[in-house]
Amino acid sequence: MSGAPALDPGRPTTVLVTGGCGFIGSHLVRALVRRGDRVVNLDSLTYAGDPARLADVEGSPNYVFVRADIADPAAVDRALAAYRPQAVVNAAAESHVDRSILDPGPFLRTNVVGTEVLLRAAQRHGVARFVQVSTDEVYGDLEDGEPATEASPLRPSSPYAASKAAADLLCLAYHRTYGLPVVVARSTNNYGPYQFPEKLIPLVILNVLAGRDVPVYGDGLQRRDWLHVDDNCAALLLVLDRGTPGAVYNVGTGQERTNRDVVAAICDLVARRADRDPAAARALIRSVPDRPGHDRRYALRADRVRAELGWAPRVPFPEGLARTIDWYLDNAGWLTRVSGSEFAAYYEVVYQRCWGRDA
Repeated sequence: MSGAPALDPGRPTTVLVTGGCGFIGSHLVRALVRRGDRVVNLDSLTYAGDPARLADVEGSPNYVFVRADIADPAAVDRALAAYRPQAVVNAAAESHVDRSILDPGPFLRTNVVGTEVLLRAAQRHGVARFVQVSTDEVYGDLEDGEPATEASPLRPSSPYAASKAAADLLCLAYHRTYGLPVVVARSTNNYGPYQFPEKLIPLVILNVLAGRDVPVYGDGLQRRDWLHVDDNCAALLLVLDRGTPGAVYNVGTGQERTNRDVVAAICDLVARRADRDPAAARALIRSVPDRPGHDRRYALRADRVRAELGWAPRVPFPEGLARTIDWYLDNAGWLTRVSGSEFAAYYEVVYQRCWGRDA
């Protein structure tokens, strides 16, 4: 499964990116535009989609935005017929585990049905490459096991992870059955600028700045591998250009940290940057009841993407975390705007009412 030809050695290539106003999607769109690709950003603008993430490329002649839902077959077909992309990168997803526990329905519709709609349209329109943006969570809890390889069984725990595993299997089935040139990329926890504050790192930043309690699930010893979004996008570009059709590529740094250690580091850095007392910031940390089915550890082996495509992470976590915190401090207005009433209602259910249990 090696030696696959490049997607198209010439430029420009037209790439349709779904979910391009989301966190990972917006960074990928920006990277594609900057390297000269023509980019069609198809996004339905849910609560987590924000066109402001792409304000710096809106005027580019090689960027176009199409508001559409990936689960709408007619809308997807119109977009592919109008722009005739050589490649599709599916970065559209309902992506937050906590929300999937509260209501799995939107996750099944977008992540499973929407992916199948895209696959069918890509097959019909002769797309030369389909990249599925996935997650290490499909492998499930690896508390007592070795890091997952691409051949490891899928054992998702949450409705979110199950929906992503189903989407991955659909993609690989379309490759096997129909010959669609699909490649799947599964990354570890992404972080960086413009991430919605339901995620751990921006949530902690937001609460420390506001002087609010910083909630940590259970004992906080859950372990994760943190990957800067720029490093993930660099891997996605390589997978797009040179990944082997039918292959899965794990993308991660191989370095694990507990949630409690990450939260403490954020408290210290935010306090120092904002000229506050680090001890007072750490004093905001509060243990809250763990979320249902919470996985203790995710871990990947990323040997294939390194060996076949020459990828390696370039942003050490301490540097990336400091840069991310600086960005949020410099863009406090964006953080305040997206943490409005919808986010407040979600936050109350999960952290203040603690899933309907007493804290």
